[in-house]
Amino acid sequence: MKQTLDKQLPIPLYRQLQSVILEGIQSGYWRASDRIPTESELARTYGVSKITVKQALHELAASGYVRREQGRGTFVARTRLDQGPRELTSFTEEMRRHGIQGGARVLASSVITADGRLAEVLSIPTGASVFALKRLRLGDGAPIGIQSAHIPLDLAPGLPQEPMEHASLYETLWEKYGLEPARARETHSAVVVAGEEAELLDVPSGSPALASERISYLEHGRPLEFVKAILRADRYRIVLNLAREPRAL
Repeated sequence: MKQTLDKQLPIPLYRQLQSVILEGIQSGYWRASDRIPTESELARTYGVSKITVKQALHELAASGYVRREQGRGTFVARTRLDQGPRELTSFTEEMRRHGIQGGARVLASSVITADGRLAEVLSIPTGASVFALKRLRLGDGAPIGIQSAHIPLDLAPGLPQEPMEHASLYETLWEKYGLEPARARETHSAVVVAGEEAELLDVPSGSPALASERISYLEHGRPLEFVKAILRADRYRIVLNLAREPRAL
């Protein structure tokens, strides 16, 4: 680890310190959940003011590289997952692509009757039977999100008996019932979590989170699944690649 900053450079000291800390994280010198030195220790080590240190840490926290906990210190944040335009994949597949071991803890599994909105979303009669599966989704053993999936029972009548603790729902639907989503519509919004949700996600009550709803459709257009999820904002972010259409000549 570099122990000095160059005050002769035109680059602000807080930027230099930010780069040094980031290098320590990316090189593995500090790993996920490690506590990095205190503001006083960093100021003393690099010969800068606490204000310089605070600014460097503030920007690293805003970028998702560290998290600051009042009274405890500054910790290296876990890997943040970028989510944007992508293929329609299961949570398990998405984790694999990020080099993360996906997992789940089943919170509830039952057959329910569709109320008005659920019936409308899934294009089934009100009162029809729906398999409802609520799971805490894990990445390398740590909570990432709470996910509730709803599937019309007539499409996969044996789903309530399937073990879902360590299985991919999409893989089960394909292997056991020949069902595979062809497309989906997904919406996102910002929310605040509290109570049981905050406890399950292992974040302080009042923490920001991302809420999403997704309707997946079979090839012929029938809805296969309706999923609601709450995702930790410090583990997920939405990334969109935008392009402007060329002007007509």
